[in-house]
Amino acid sequence: MKQPSAFVDRMLYILLVPAMFVSLYLIFIWSPIEKQMGASQKIFYFHVSTAWVAFLAFFVVGYYCVLTLKKPTESRFIKAGISAEIGVVFTTITLLTGMIWGKSAWNTWWTWEPRLVTVLILLFIYIAYLFVRKMEGTWEKIAKLSAVFGIIGCINVPIVFMAIRWWNTKLHPVVFGEGKNQSGGGVEPDMLVTLLFCIGTITLLYLFMMRKGIEIEKMRLTVRKAKSKVIEKLAS
Repeated sequence: MKQPSAFVDRMLYILLVPAMFVSLYLIFIWSPIEKQMGASQKIFYFHVSTAWVAFLAFFVVGYYCVLTLKKPTESRFIKAGISAEIGVVFTTITLLTGMIWGKSAWNTWWTWEPRLVTVLILLFIYIAYLFVRKMEGTWEKIAKLSAVFGIIGCINVPIVFMAIRWWNTKLHPVVFGEGKNQSGGGVEPDMLVTLLFCIGTITLLYLFMMRKGIEIEKMRLTVRKAKSKVIEKLAS
């Protein structure tokens, strides 16, 4: 009889693989080509999907960091750390795809636009969070100290989302809903279908990576504890 966790992992894998192929089909074949930017616009689907899932990952970090401040446990500490690592990867991809988009749309790789700046700050906060987790000290102290960074980063996520609305930038488009003085508010129905499917696919990827990351980290922790016990026995 299969363990429930193994069954969930298998189901995620079965859903994820075909979803990736369908996403690629929708992006490069089914969805229409944007009139102004042409085929280069299709990076938009990767850019937005990874951005939204990065936000999800950081909200998960914030949730487990709040719980860690109340009562530190190894499980909460591990889940927050794995989600942060995945979020940092997705945020990096978001920035890179955004730079490629910017070169095509704005004729520049980078501009100090509010959305880009706040995303960069968000990335730095969680990189700092991951470094704090590696500091020397008691486990409970490191868990609580890093939790503060995780919560601060989570609070920054809504600021990133609202940046182009609060500062009324004319560069970065508003994808969901129209904003005042925004260019490119909303998307065409066919493009929206593709975008939503891609977001769902990347979300499945996040869940799969999250579960595997937690499993690997728990195995590392078990090995580390076993080594410590062996060293203690040899020393005594």
